[in-house]
Amino acid sequence: SAGLAPTLAAIRNGSRIALANKECLVCAGDLMLAEVAKHNGKLLPVDSEHSAIYQVFDAAHPQTVEAIVLTASGGPFRTLTLEEMVSVTPEQALRHPNWSMGAKITIDSATLMNKGLELIEAYHLFPVKEEQIEVIVHPESIIHSMVRYHDGSTLAQMGAPSMMTPIAYALSHPVRMHAPAPAMNLTQMGKLTFEAPDETRFPALRLAREALKTGGDAPIIFNAANEIAVQAFLDKRIGFLEIARTVEKMLNARPSQAIKTLEDVNEADASARARTKEIL
Repeated sequence: SAGLAPTLAAIRNGSRIALANKECLVCAGDLMLAEVAKHNGKLLPVDSEHSAIYQVFDAAHPQTVEAIVLTASGGPFRTLTLEEMVSVTPEQALRHPNWSMGAKITIDSATLMNKGLELIEAYHLFPVKEEQIEVIVHPESIIHSMVRYHDGSTLAQMGAPSMMTPIAYALSHPVRMHAPAPAMNLTQMGKLTFEAPDETRFPALRLAREALKTGGDAPIIFNAANEIAVQAFLDKRIGFLEIARTVEKMLNARPSQAIKTLEDVNEADASARARTKEIL
């Protein structure tokens, strides 16, 4: 959420925004999009999943879209039981099978909190309803996301698990620039697999949907509580499963409150962080 003020300043300056910070839209999606419209701006997603959707979404005919499908690698604990996840360590959680990322987002990938944040981000970026946003686990991380149309077609954007392509696409849009991204060899890849996410073992997706449906400052609380809980896990103060439990406690602590200004966002964020620290 620290990126929100400078991003809004860039939007108000008439800049074209290549947005890599999903937390901005999670915390203040309506405010940001209103400013983009007011200043006739352009917002291009850099998250690999949202870049993939942007590349295959028929913006001229959004009514033909049945659903958008975010793919998730499933993280390093995709096959573990709840009992096994009780004792996982930060060192284990930081070993992502496909992507090389910073510590916080790597932990978010392990809990699927990252996919929950991306679900809220997708809601603000694309003209779809919450129930039209699906998540599917795709361990190979080759299909970055898909758009399903009501004629039975599903369009997918594919690529190696590298940020080079989505960054290049945002920088040069609408023309595709040359990027040194690794080429895919489908014959060497062999097969692509998919499975439904298990919301019992990974409740983050359910919590994200609840925060999105609740509205107001609920998404801000979802994000802030997660950031504090992740740091507590990295500091070995709480267990892996306590991250999601802490977020859920915070979401249930009080009714949501309306958000109308950037000051409201900042106040809700600071308050949620302080209250999460008290809970921990």
